[in-house]
Amino acid sequence: MNDEYLPFVYESFRASFPDVSNVLDQLGAEADSAGPLDDRTRRLVKLGIAVGAVSEGAIRSNTRKALSLGVSESEIQQVAVLAISTRGFPAAVAAFAWMVEVFAAQSEPRTGD
Repeated sequence: MNDEYLPFVYESFRASFPDVSNVLDQLGAEADSAGPLDDRTRRLVKLGIAVGAVSEGAIRSNTRKALSLGVSESEIQQVAVLAISTRGFPAAVAAFAWMVEVFAAQSEPRTGD
């Protein structure tokens, strides 16, 4: 699996609503540049928000993006552990499971390369 994996439903939405998608991209870029946080920190914050929302797609996406920025698996897993006291054990364990699945998929050998 490559770093730029996008689920079919996401690609389909972007194709169906390109203007909305472009504005969303612009909003994200503006939000990213609105303060002093570096890329790694912003990605971990976004991952934490995704964990709090128990959003499987966002957790997987932010996990992949964090790995591509050099964030370690243990740093990513700590986000799930930190969620236990604020979001609850079940949500944290679900996030942990999705993170581990991303780690496994990233380490699988690619075929056809």
